[in-house]
Amino acid sequence: MTTYGLLVFEEAEELDFVGPWEVFNVSARLRDGADTAVLVAERPGPVRCNKGLRVLPDHTLDDHPPLDVLHVPGGRGAREVQLHNPVVIDWIGRTAERAAWVHGVCTGTFLLHAAGPARGRRVATHSSQEDTLEARGDVTVVRDVRYVVDGNLVTSQGVSAGIDSALWLVGRLHGRDHARAVRRYIQYDPAPPYLADEPL
Repeated sequence: MTTYGLLVFEEAEELDFVGPWEVFNVSARLRDGADTAVLVAERPGPVRCNKGLRVLPDHTLDDHPPLDVLHVPGGRGAREVQLHNPVVIDWIGRTAERAAWVHGVCTGTFLLHAAGPARGRRVATHSSQEDTLEARGDVTVVRDVRYVVDGNLVTSQGVSAGIDSALWLVGRLHGRDHARAVRRYIQYDPAPPYLADEPL
């Protein structure tokens, strides 16, 4: 059984966690419910995300089950608010130590750097924030790639790139054929990514 814990906070970028949430939950469904995914927030009650979506977390930082996978999204809330929240930073650091895998999307990598798991590692982040993250030091930002795997740390560029890295992760956990089945289920086929001038 794999338990995925997805951190949510005010002004998190929606697709940074909703995309991986879809991947993790479809993976669980295809495994006959053997796995589970939960949303975790600092406090109970609705969380308003970057573009206005409101979500209701399943657990707080203090009452969630043990997590096999810790997922940290990005967005304005990550780089401007949570980056300066010692409660969340400390929780990320402690939880990452116990998790088998740590998964960061977009500027969630900033939080993983502040909390420790991304220090001294190769990482990806949103393309607009690569220089800013690199300037923090003790990290190697890999550019022009959708996601990077360094040990048990998986980080990706922003927004939709989190789907790519989540698919890689479920493939690593449960096999490539399983990951391909998840991809087919969610009908994710990003190549080529844009066909506006070639209508089908």
